[in-house]
Amino acid sequence: MGPMNIMLFHSAYGLRPAVHAAADRLRAAGHEVRVPDLFEGHTFDTVEEGMAFKDGVGKDELLKRAVMAAAPYSDQGLVYAGFSFGASVAQTLALGDAKARGLLLLHGTSDIAPNATVEELPVQLHVADPDAFESPDWLNSWYLQMRRTGADVEIYRYPGAGHLYTDPDLPDFDKAAADLTWKVSLGFLATL
Repeated sequence: MGPMNIMLFHSAYGLRPAVHAAADRLRAAGHEVRVPDLFEGHTFDTVEEGMAFKDGVGKDELLKRAVMAAAPYSDQGLVYAGFSFGASVAQTLALGDAKARGLLLLHGTSDIAPNATVEELPVQLHVADPDAFESPDWLNSWYLQMRRTGADVEIYRYPGAGHLYTDPDLPDFDKAAADLTWKVSLGFLATL
């Protein structure tokens, strides 16, 4: 209980204004938030450009940057959070960090290593329904695998919302879904 140390990872669009706005929203609730820039200053207007850049840098390098950003703070017990691609990064780091306090996934998930285990890690996922990147079959399988790791998982689905519906600058934006996501997310963080 009390203020959390949150590592918030951006989507494939890069570290855009909406990510800083989200961090400010979490800070206003009393949390400490860091928003590492895994793309080193590059931002994109389309998901295609962002994905191409991400693939160019490579998953291993991006994960290395994320681990290096989190390392100085991980002893304090971090909450890992992220948007879409950033959520997959957050998930990977949280499952590899025995001191992680929680995992907040917005618009994304990631593969789970077969041997991954956590001790009742609180996990909350917010995702559009349907979501082009997160099929119902994938989400069901993801949920079961996450439960198998020992995580305590909640999934919130938002019918009719676009994929990155919390970003006011994108066509995906859905104010009602975004407001509810933040309300539920802040409630989740308050219980950690």
